Amino acid sequence: MMYHPFRQFEFDPKVCFLTGQAAIQQVPVFPTWLSRRFQLDEKPLKMLDEQILSYTDIQVPVSARALEALKALENEVESAFTGGYTALKQLSPLRIFQWIARQVYGMIYFEIQLGIRQQARSGESLNFSQGLMHKFGNLHAMLQSLVLPLEFEGLQAWTIHLFPVQNEPETFIYRDEINTLAFSLRMADFGIIACLQDNGESSQYHAALLKKTSGQVLTPIQFEELCARFFYSAYLFNRLPEYSIIEAHGTTYIEPMNLRIGSKPVYDAWQNKTYAQVLETFWKPWGHSLFEILKDPDQPLSFL
Repeated sequence: MMYHPFRQFEFDPKVCFLTGQAAIQQVPVFPTWLSRRFQLDEKPLKMLDEQILSYTDIQVPVSARALEALKALENEVESAFTGGYTALKQLSPLRIFQWIARQVYGMIYFEIQLGIRQQARSGESLNFSQGLMHKFGNLHAMLQSLVLPLEFEGLQAWTIHLFPVQNEPETFIYRDEINTLAFSLRMADFGIIACLQDNGESSQYHAALLKKTSGQVLTPIQFEELCARFFYSAYLFNRLPEYSIIEAHGTTYIEPMNLRIGSKPVYDAWQNKTYAQVLETFWKPWGHSLFEILKDPDQPLSFL
């Protein structure tokens, strides 16, 4: 049976974050092989409450069943990541989704636990958006494909794109936006961009850009521009996706429901000024100012 932590808002450190079974240990959200390769125990990560932790501080409780499933996933993903872009392209889209969702949901879980402890110290209960609970609950349901017989039907629930990128060997740039469930990672000779709950709409929205970059090896600044465009469009995405989740004969079936109901577009209107502010953040290593990006207000600076 599926585990639904958001129904009772259950985030007990003695309960597995994935299965709801008794936890036997805590495991890092960012796998050990990744931490060793990029010395993540030395890299700072700012949490929503502004405290600074290292990547290796972010841990979640797991059951024996979840631990076994996560080890199998990491062995497969580590092998593909070590092989770089060419090997990663051979990895199944579901495995890539599971790995990304494991990081993003793990961060969400950890942030919720921090919030619960912080509110408990102040004597208040945690105030949580119903919309976010809905999205996070759906993401958690999909992540349970790691431990349950689960089939995705109809449209793909997510968008994931992999790009070859001319990175320096030590590059490790991780980003997630938990409100929109957008994700990016740049390392080795590739970059990944994902929108984890858009039912594939991002691919249609950015179709012209994806066609333009298809088959091209991107520079880091080009990849970061793509990230800025996807992260900003995820903010403009104005639907709260619904999923039909049916358990029958020992298998769970998840099917996205239609987003295109009514005449309102799926995305709000693009505003170059706001996009330029997002792009300035992604381009921070190259020092391009907002003024420079918006020199032509109708056509922001682009390296694509």
